[in-house]
Amino acid sequence: MEFNEKNKGFFINDYSEGAHPKILKRLSETNEQSEEGYGEDLFTKQAKEEIKGLLGANNQSEVHLVSGGTQANLTTLGIMLKPYESVIAPETAHIAVHETGAIEATGHKINTIPTEDGKITATQILEVLEEHEDEHMVLPRVIYISNTTEVGSCYTKKELQELRAVADDHGLKIYLDGARIGSALMTKSNDLTLEDLAKLTDAFYIGGTKNGALLGEAIVINNRELQENFRFAIKQRGGLMAKGRVLGIQFATLFDGDLFFQLASHANEMADLLREGIHAEGYKFLVETESNQVFPILPEPLIEEMEKKYVFYRWKKIDNHHTALRLVTSWATKKEKVEAFLKDLKG
Repeated sequence: MEFNEKNKGFFINDYSEGAHPKILKRLSETNEQSEEGYGEDLFTKQAKEEIKGLLGANNQSEVHLVSGGTQANLTTLGIMLKPYESVIAPETAHIAVHETGAIEATGHKINTIPTEDGKITATQILEVLEEHEDEHMVLPRVIYISNTTEVGSCYTKKELQELRAVADDHGLKIYLDGARIGSALMTKSNDLTLEDLAKLTDAFYIGGTKNGALLGEAIVINNRELQENFRFAIKQRGGLMAKGRVLGIQFATLFDGDLFFQLASHANEMADLLREGIHAEGYKFLVETESNQVFPILPEPLIEEMEKKYVFYRWKKIDNHHTALRLVTSWATKKEKVEAFLKDLKG
């Protein structure tokens, strides 16, 4: 893949671009302003308050900023688990596939569950618990989910409530990977809010890297038992940045008003155009989604032609003649690029 070809249309991910101009402007304007380090700066404090304001009037969650998603997952799951405990996750989960065994490297097994749509159910959780019956096996203690999932699907409030009920009945915790939470919250059928997530999960994170920031994720710790000394865990995992202001300025900008949600809405709208155009040509999809990830199944000759002008990910080989692609739109995706893709798709 040649990322230096300016005339190519990029649909490979939602972090190919730098950052929204408002973020760059504020970083520049505050560049020579002296601030405390390690997240004690005024910008980080502002960002935390803005996020907390979206979690409910009586919310007592704590917010911490780190640089990336793997760091957020590794740090948070690390404080949730005892050495002999494990994580339950879908087999497509980021922690199970795309994090170089980071969780396993700390000694924790991941109990993966097969799933076609990237989501796991309360019934499947119970099945895993029944399989692990004594001290000769790991003890499943955390349910890991992501919203959106790795295949672009989204949880409903009812589905999350069902997982919460199982967790409460069996002493489990719920952790939600929110790398693309912006996209999930802005899908047309979404019925979840950040306030709901604060009530229904023990911890989750709000992804900035994939929604307009240069880098950064905001970890939200809702379970008060997990809050004590969390900064120690961040430091130990290499996540306590001396120039924490870089993260603080970005999230303060994203949540000063509704920029975060505007950017996610744009990404979804561009994906909607792709879906509609591809569907109009009669092609099927691996997974039906409403988020900024689209998974069309296309014939190989057409894919080879499209690869000459566009960069995307070959997600899954369907048969000898067809492959499912992953097309991802971002806050910066131009409508004309989408229209050009669809025009070339028609041939």
